[in-house]
Amino acid sequence: MRRLFPVTDETAARASGEAQKAPDAGSVGADREWSLDELAAAYAYPEPAPAPGATSAGPQPWLRANMVSTLDGAAQHDGRSQPISNATDMRIFGTLRALADVVMVGAETVRQEGYRPARARAEFAALREAAGQGPAPAIAVVTAGLDLDFSLPLFTAPEVPTLILTGAAAAPDRIAAAEKAGAHVLIAGDGVGVDPARAVRALADLGHTRLLTEGGPRLLGQLVAAGVLDELCLTVAPMLTAGAAQRIAGGPSVAVPHRFALVSLLEEEGFLFSRYQRV
Repeated sequence: MRRLFPVTDETAARASGEAQKAPDAGSVGADREWSLDELAAAYAYPEPAPAPGATSAGPQPWLRANMVSTLDGAAQHDGRSQPISNATDMRIFGTLRALADVVMVGAETVRQEGYRPARARAEFAALREAAGQGPAPAIAVVTAGLDLDFSLPLFTAPEVPTLILTGAAAAPDRIAAAEKAGAHVLIAGDGVGVDPARAVRALADLGHTRLLTEGGPRLLGQLVAAGVLDELCLTVAPMLTAGAAQRIAGGPSVAVPHRFALVSLLEEEGFLFSRYQRV
């Protein structure tokens, strides 16, 4: 893998055909496999900022999304993202999870992708301990109807209890079933659905300020529309699928497109690993 942006002296030299000698093994501009430590440094969360205009509130949460898309905009193939991913994308996927306090995911993605609980990884244990984090991130499922199989390992065998974000009008029997399975239910909406801003705040109130969402497209669209997404980590796969696959974000369009700035771009075997932050 090599860094294309930000441009450094080395990337500029490589682009112009200079620096023909073998690159320094410690250089992130080199076209080689990066270590997990280098990936963690490349995708580090910003330092938490205090909540604006508040003296007693905790740090401001930072919500990033991690998605993959083909060249023609498909976020899935045959209903799943795995066919358009690759090994390096999955290493970044694992690194982003290891950096997060909690992973937000929509109920439909849980059902389609066969979601499992995040696991503790020895390679990131020291980094998480230094950041004051537990051994693994919690999974937070965003769901209106709680139409979930509570016998799955996501609920029965997580290293940290799975969270469920739902609305106040959710069926009491489904809430009871979730809690009986060991999940922690958070109310983040006055009606049937979830208010994205309240969901982010509810997680922050539990001390989860490094937030990651892995979709799916419906959830990401809701987060975009609510203006709570701070960062997008997007893998662009060098593939064309055609068909009617979903984009990375669905739902109604926003009144004015949200502008994001490119802060990092990596490349390997035609796959582009981009990182954008809200302007």
